[in-house]
Amino acid sequence: MAVPGQGFVAELKSAVTPRAAMLVIGVLLLQLGFITSYVGALHHPTPHKLSIAVVAPPQVTPKLVQALESVPDEAVKPVTAPDAGTATQQIKGQKIYAALVVNPNGTEDTLLTGSARGTSAAKAAESITTALDKSQGRTVKVEDVVPLAKGDTNGLTAFYLVIGWCVGGYLVASILGISAGSKPANVHRLLIRLGVLALYSVGAGLGGTIIAGPVLDAMPGSLLALTAIGALVVFTVGAFTMALQCLFGIIGIGLAVLVFVVLGNPSAGGVYPAPMMPPFWRAIGSLIPNGAGTSATKSIAYFGSTNLGVPLLVLVVWAVIGTGVAFLAVLRGPRVDDGEIGAGRPVEVPAGA
Repeated sequence: MAVPGQGFVAELKSAVTPRAAMLVIGVLLLQLGFITSYVGALHHPTPHKLSIAVVAPPQVTPKLVQALESVPDEAVKPVTAPDAGTATQQIKGQKIYAALVVNPNGTEDTLLTGSARGTSAAKAAESITTALDKSQGRTVKVEDVVPLAKGDTNGLTAFYLVIGWCVGGYLVASILGISAGSKPANVHRLLIRLGVLALYSVGAGLGGTIIAGPVLDAMPGSLLALTAIGALVVFTVGAFTMALQCLFGIIGIGLAVLVFVVLGNPSAGGVYPAPMMPPFWRAIGSLIPNGAGTSATKSIAYFGSTNLGVPLLVLVVWAVIGTGVAFLAVLRGPRVDDGEIGAGRPVEVPAGA
């Protein structure tokens, strides 16, 4: 006599294997992590150690520095500059975010900002200095010394461009892994995959730069330099995703999403620059390819390629680690059996065939 419900249970076990159930749970955790990361990083931007230089007569400077230091929650990191020209160069060199230039002959001071580095940081500096001057019966006018391009009103083009490059990097690596097995059968096949990734990276870097620049007029800067950064970002993300697949099979794709989407995107400094984000995201942003790529792209587009050393180093280190781990995984042994297309399963030949 059949036990009621036994047929459904059997069908359920057949349709959803324990492996599939674990993957679904993993996807749920990634989804919740995505929500937590984005909302946590972006829901309440407040300044923390926002660097503002003070340009004022010697008898006034200490008082202004002390007033900026007393802003609650360590919102400001005050420094001094000898004159407005020096402060302007420091903003263009990405050493400070803003500078308050005191007018000794009047009551209207000037706040120098660089909105290309982050409109929210410029607005925060304006709000802080306006309140400070108002308490002393003075006013502030804003001068943007590094303005955004006309087609980049909110300053998000560099961020979205890098997101597109990152998406292409981990998607092409995932496709190569799904179609022919997560771990290449030998070093020669790994070299072929890396070669394909390199060619794709150049095409993606050039295509993204042309679209953001000449086509949409949303990104200034050297076409060659931006293409090179784009190619490096795509290759870095793709190579690291390949390494994760070689180590963990199809789960490696989920780990790549965790690194580059859940953690990398909200901390990249695109929507809000580092001083406007909570501590965790502020700490990791510049160490992940998304943030490094965004910083490098903004530097080339708006800041004369200053401070490129650290972002380039971050990208190269990730690329070297990804490539090296992939090689070691292939040399270590046979590929993993993921149940993916082309994963190297033996084909059973019926007897007598």
